[in-house]
Amino acid sequence: MSSLEQLKATGTVIVTDTGEFESIAKYKPQDATTNPSLILAAAKKPEYAKLIDVAVEYAKDKGTTKADKAAIALDRLLVEFGKEILNIVPGRVSTEVDAQLSFDKDATVKKALEIIELYKSIGISKDRVLIKIASTWEGIQAAKELEAKHDIHCNLTLLFSFSQAVACAEAKVTLISPFVGRILDWYKASTGETYTQETDPGVLSVKKIFNYYKKYNYNTIVMGASFRNTGEIKELAGCDYLTVAPKLLEELMNSTETIPKKLDIASAQTSTDEKVSYIDDESAFRFALNEDAMATEKLSQGIRGFAKDAKTLLAQLEERF
Repeated sequence: MSSLEQLKATGTVIVTDTGEFESIAKYKPQDATTNPSLILAAAKKPEYAKLIDVAVEYAKDKGTTKADKAAIALDRLLVEFGKEILNIVPGRVSTEVDAQLSFDKDATVKKALEIIELYKSIGISKDRVLIKIASTWEGIQAAKELEAKHDIHCNLTLLFSFSQAVACAEAKVTLISPFVGRILDWYKASTGETYTQETDPGVLSVKKIFNYYKKYNYNTIVMGASFRNTGEIKELAGCDYLTVAPKLLEELMNSTETIPKKLDIASAQTSTDEKVSYIDDESAFRFALNEDAMATEKLSQGIRGFAKDAKTLLAQLEERF
């Protein structure tokens, strides 16, 4: 068996992390995730021009200004990518709310409902979509409302801290995406140290979250994300889900290295972490996040990066009107 097949055999659901749907089928993932940066990269390639054409055509008779039309076209473009991906994967696709809305709960809910309605208009059920939202306090509260009031499933992204994970579980969101590689990046830059896959702070963060969720019987899915190497992936074998870029999936497919299961519910029960809570306690959440310099910096940086790429896409679409 290849390392990829062994990883799947541990019970981990494999998800592809790409906007290039033509490279997805090869690895037979269950789901796929996208974000503005991945869509921007894919949209530059000529083979995806037809999706942009569809989005522009859809928006040309809507809105009053070019900026309005571009915003409408962007939503449709994200949904077009999602539609193509869902023709390949049997499960769900994650579609991201504009990162510029990360600190506006009501606007996030409104945008999520609009995206789901767009999917519905082309015959795709909300059950096949995860609305991807940054793990700010406002984002978590928006996801709580979407899950409870609208039965819309959410993927809370840009998650770097234990406090974010706890708040997401208490909000009963469907899935979280703790970022492994970006945590490692921060620690390497801050400490100058070299880490093994066993001591990788991103890996340790996901293990802590996984064990906490299983010990206290939270149903939120833990999906490790943002990997820098296959060693990080192998160390998280047994995690609920892992979303992996095609380059690393290719490495796993071409390897036969043995991958033992590293995470499981039985061992999680031995975790010594005490239960904590942030239910309706915004100040406690914000203080806990503020105490984690890495999480504070990487969350802000991630939001800025995704917002910048969304603005670039908007500008490119605006030129079409």
